[in-house]
Amino acid sequence: MKLSVIIPSYKDPYLHKTIDDLLAKSELGDQLEIIAVLDGYWTEVIQDPRVRIVHLGRNRGMRGAINAGVSVARGEFLMRVDEHQMFGQGYDKILTESCQPNWIMTARRYFLDPVKWEVMKDKGYVDYMDLKITGGKFSGVTRPGDDLQPIQESRAMQGSMWVMPHQWWKDVIGELQTEGYGPLIQDSHEMVFKAWKKGGKLMVNKNTWHAHKHRSFKRTHNNGTKENPANCEDGYKYAIEVRGDYFKELQKKWRI
Repeated sequence: MKLSVIIPSYKDPYLHKTIDDLLAKSELGDQLEIIAVLDGYWTEVIQDPRVRIVHLGRNRGMRGAINAGVSVARGEFLMRVDEHQMFGQGYDKILTESCQPNWIMTARRYFLDPVKWEVMKDKGYVDYMDLKITGGKFSGVTRPGDDLQPIQESRAMQGSMWVMPHQWWKDVIGELQTEGYGPLIQDSHEMVFKAWKKGGKLMVNKNTWHAHKHRSFKRTHNNGTKENPANCEDGYKYAIEVRGDYFKELQKKWRI
């Protein structure tokens, strides 16, 4: 198996369209598996040999659902996506062929109108992101990228879509931590900090793209769920407490 795509899902009406799009745009054939993690709920999912279902008997939150998906993944590479996304043709082949052993890789990000199921071209796109502490939390801030670099190093990512070697997850990430962070937030920053400490890189591949649901459309887990609420402010504070000193070291390295 070349690639395992993990979708943490909680009652989102666009899960089915996301799976359909992943299947339609794939160029890996039977070397692709899609793992939909139904986080404490049930829905019917397309019958396809490339699609697997993990049903969690109770709601664990996004972090726990991703961990559950990774635990059963068989792919040489892991890919995490949200349940409301569209993808470029051949995304899976492009990303797995270019991702290096110590990389976390994302792709050019557009904005999706999930009702029309089309890219909102008037909103532009995001490539490079800088990492800042704003509003008491780690945030990715959009900055102009280098158009001459089709694959460029970045300092932050949204976190809705990434690819990495499965072995890199095992060696460096281990699992997404829920203690302190809570069930929902700051997962992308946690992974990237861990990767940097081990000499890894965060890269953005502009040779392919994904489109993520625009924030003007309702989310299903913005503050956790009724079963598993997220205290986001405590999670943001915890992230700065455990990563803040290292971030200051990085800022000196980056000469910020």
